[in-house]
Amino acid sequence: MLDRRFLAPHALAEWARATPSAVALEHVNGAKLTYEALYTDSLRWAAALQRAGVTAGTHCASLLPNDFPAHRTMLGLAWLQAIEVPLNIAYRGRMLEYALDRAEVTCLVTTYDGWSTVGEVAERLPKLQTVVLVDDATVDDPVCETIPIAELLADTEPATDLAGPDAGDIACILFTSGTTGPSKAVVCPWGLVYQMTSWMPDDTLAPGDGFFSALPLFHNSGRSGFNYALVHGARFVFRDKFSATNFWDDTRATNCTTAALVGPMTSVLFHAPARPDDHDNPLESVILGPMIPDMEEFERRFGVRVCTCYGQTEIGAPLASDWDHGPWESCGRVRTDYPFPEVRLVNEHDEPVAVGEVGELLVRVGDPTGFNADYFGMPDETAAAWRDGWFHTGDAFRVNDDGHFYFVDRMKDTIRRRGENISSFEVESMVLEHPHVVECAAVAIATEHGDDEVMAAVIVDDQDAFDPPELIEFLTPRMPRFMIPRYIEVFDDLPRNETTGRVRKTELRTRGVSERTWDREALAS
Repeated sequence: MLDRRFLAPHALAEWARATPSAVALEHVNGAKLTYEALYTDSLRWAAALQRAGVTAGTHCASLLPNDFPAHRTMLGLAWLQAIEVPLNIAYRGRMLEYALDRAEVTCLVTTYDGWSTVGEVAERLPKLQTVVLVDDATVDDPVCETIPIAELLADTEPATDLAGPDAGDIACILFTSGTTGPSKAVVCPWGLVYQMTSWMPDDTLAPGDGFFSALPLFHNSGRSGFNYALVHGARFVFRDKFSATNFWDDTRATNCTTAALVGPMTSVLFHAPARPDDHDNPLESVILGPMIPDMEEFERRFGVRVCTCYGQTEIGAPLASDWDHGPWESCGRVRTDYPFPEVRLVNEHDEPVAVGEVGELLVRVGDPTGFNADYFGMPDETAAAWRDGWFHTGDAFRVNDDGHFYFVDRMKDTIRRRGENISSFEVESMVLEHPHVVECAAVAIATEHGDDEVMAAVIVDDQDAFDPPELIEFLTPRMPRFMIPRYIEVFDDLPRNETTGRVRKTELRTRGVSERTWDREALAS
């Protein structure tokens, strides 16, 4: 089993003893916490959350922006061996209710604004008993007990009798996009949190180096990046959300040597107007997911080296490259380190395909502490993903004779927009709540930055009465902003499978937008 020193709370404790005055956590606004201070804070928050009724195994949700309270909550719950359920702060309404109910959350740590959002659905969440507010607000709520963290911390000494987690203990339940159903609740052991970033080359980070991330802790990429920095005794430097305008100024001001970029971030930075000082920055290493066609020019322009991986919330990163990354299209090769993954590419009958042929990627590992345990409370979905001892990723790949894996396409209907995985099912469900919409198919429309935009192809009962801007207005309070469709097109009928009647989404994706497609961004401009 993986040694405990590779898990965030234990790594923090080790470096707090070795280099107590070194900076562990730093916001781009200049606020900092040393290893000793963060370690003490984590134990005080553990004791405070204990006072709120949190114990080992408690399902405690966090609905927090990317700031110090989110990191303290993660570590405090870790010491208690509680199970965190980090939720996207954009969740609201039915999606928020679904996540809290599905994960059987009994305690929630959030801000006043977060509680205002949860309060709209709290009456339908009988298991939710306690809400801890991390700001100064006081709420008198008849549904849940609400307690300010300041009250829980008052006269509270750091806990001293907490063992903390082992690699196989459950760290969190993370929600990831559903394909033919609602978002899935992925049960993630601590080993999985570690292995999502442990593939990085050994010389990526040294004690005292700055690791820059604008990835939130409600994604495994953000959590594992924080874990990775603590393991290496580095500074984890963060911003609440990615800003292309501020990225280079942020990394210069905080003297970061490594940064993590996902989704369209890399492309956006590369296509920004060149500046004379582009090469004048402290970055040495950039972790990209995915690579871009102009990867080598990106390296030259900014004076960095890059590497990449392929991963999912459920499986971590079984494929990865080093600095000698090969073709930009490659996701790398199969890892040989923890958790010792095996992969295969198969056809629709789960039969292996030949080298060079396209097949679905299946994964299993030698050490299960570094892999998802299941989908919480979703036995049918777990059984569908785990067949014959292999996890079916739903993604199509091909591999060459050198062992380089190439992502071909999604074999599922997930949409990825601005770093967020979006369930087409959930978009469709909410669009269908509109009184004029009879049928809806949500699909991804690829952009020049390698990202997706959401298109809603709809059938309506009265085309003269239906108004796309009014649909957007209808959806705005009902779904996260990143899910709201950019494109809407009204169809008389949708392309269908002749046997099953199911909508052929591949055909819609290939067709893309047309002169009949309404574009929300064109209206805004």
